[in-house]
Amino acid sequence: MKSRRTLLVRTGHGSAGVAAVPGLPDITPDTTPDTTPDVVPDALPAAVALPAAVAPTAPVGPAVTDVTAVLPPMPLDPPDLPPVPVIPDPPAVPPAIPAPSRPEGAAPAGPPAPVIEPLFPHAPGLNWAGPGDLPQPPAGGTPMSGAWALQTLGDARPAPVAAPAPDLRTAAEQPPTARDIELIRASLAVVEPVADRATAHFYALIFLHHPEVRALFPAAMDVQRDRLFRALLTAARSAGDPEGLRSYLSALGRGHRRYGTLTGHYAPVGECLVQALSRYAGGRWDAETELAWRRVYRLVSSIMIEAAEEAARTSPPWWQAEVVGHERRTPDVAVITVRPDQAYPYRAGQYTSLETPWWPRVWRHFSFATAPRPDGLLTFHVKAVPAGWVSNALVHRAAPGDVLRLGPAAGAMTVDHAAGADLLCLGGGTGIAPIRALVEEVAEYGAAGRSVEVFYGARQAAELYELEALSALAARHPWLSVRPVLSGAGAPGAGALTGELPEVVGRFGPWIGREAYLSGPAAMIRRGVGVLLRAGVAPELIRHDLVGDLAAG
Repeated sequence: MKSRRTLLVRTGHGSAGVAAVPGLPDITPDTTPDTTPDVVPDALPAAVALPAAVAPTAPVGPAVTDVTAVLPPMPLDPPDLPPVPVIPDPPAVPPAIPAPSRPEGAAPAGPPAPVIEPLFPHAPGLNWAGPGDLPQPPAGGTPMSGAWALQTLGDARPAPVAAPAPDLRTAAEQPPTARDIELIRASLAVVEPVADRATAHFYALIFLHHPEVRALFPAAMDVQRDRLFRALLTAARSAGDPEGLRSYLSALGRGHRRYGTLTGHYAPVGECLVQALSRYAGGRWDAETELAWRRVYRLVSSIMIEAAEEAARTSPPWWQAEVVGHERRTPDVAVITVRPDQAYPYRAGQYTSLETPWWPRVWRHFSFATAPRPDGLLTFHVKAVPAGWVSNALVHRAAPGDVLRLGPAAGAMTVDHAAGADLLCLGGGTGIAPIRALVEEVAEYGAAGRSVEVFYGARQAAELYELEALSALAARHPWLSVRPVLSGAGAPGAGALTGELPEVVGRFGPWIGREAYLSGPAAMIRRGVGVLLRAGVAPELIRHDLVGDLAAG
């Protein structure tokens, strides 16, 4: 307020000004200069004022014509008011903010954060770094992965669950029995209908008690949760096949290196897993079931740790790869060629996990489209699928100069060149990529009297983007036959067969004695396996890598 002699009457639409109010004296405004800034408590900024088009233009409610009817009579001489307190001027220099207090001579809490710089400054698309990206430690410091591991494993917070009793630990060190496998499968059958809640609870326990590991996971955890339960189901169902289980878990252990997983992480993860399963297994959970899970988890973790440590002796956890070629074959399919930063070992028919700088910590699987080349370049066929984060980024955003990150090669869809059996290959859509790589490898090693039949399926002729290259290979090698198959509506292209790819292959059977290779959408692979079994192909001769993430985007 300007002074104690000034009386303000708020006016608005439908109200009278101060001079028009009967019974009020004529007050002359104070002309004394005012050096105190006006302060309006809880005032709204001007940016939120109603625009003129929204502000009311007419009085709201009935107009008030006689304010004496609603205002009490005011005295002509207002009573004396207490003096206005003097408000001091603000200081010319703001007070300094004190530094955080700690005992004299004490070191700052925690190690100094390392400076993170891109490994490839010339690559415009690279804008992130993560654990392991600094191969050499900063001056006087610790490598990022080592510092992260020390912080994680040396944390003084209490464990999410109490450590098992000594007698339970001793019993858990025994190998799983047939009874243990039966209990594992029975408890998983109870948890499977609520797998989303069980896995969410498991990750909540991990992040609650070890929040520093949250940065290693993607922002959206839905795919990650599915991976966990799929891994548990696969391990439980493969318990009767020790060789197959070891192969699956070894690949899983090698693949987990790209996340920064260390040996010391497996024990706390196991405790959180046991607690989550005990919560959602209901009446199927008891002391015997817990012991079975501890025995199986100990076996699983030991196989994964052994494979990871063995791989660490010969290869890095991931490779950096610069995009050197990006060719659009169709509106939603791109052929991408990358140059890895060091030698990358793989076989034709295998696949790798790939991460882009635009979606950090989100990995997707893509098959190699060529056999290993002398120049060391790697090629992938990528289709942008609906809501596919990685695939859409690779097709519509990636360009030469961008740097991607690759995990180790995986997959068992490889050719045994010593066997000499005839090959039958089914490739649907971009699933033709590993099929072409297999054909190139057979041509390199020599057919040795074997024949190779390739069925290449798509909906429309325009989607057979690799047909010309395959036809050129067939023209040079008489042992190779390529048959295009179209399943969409309308007339097929010249020389193309009509129908769904698995059913068309079945019409050309029987295929007794053939080694079969399938690659493409998951539904096509499942149907194709059934058709091939009915066409006489032995189950052990059917090869495919049905990985859910291949179609997850």
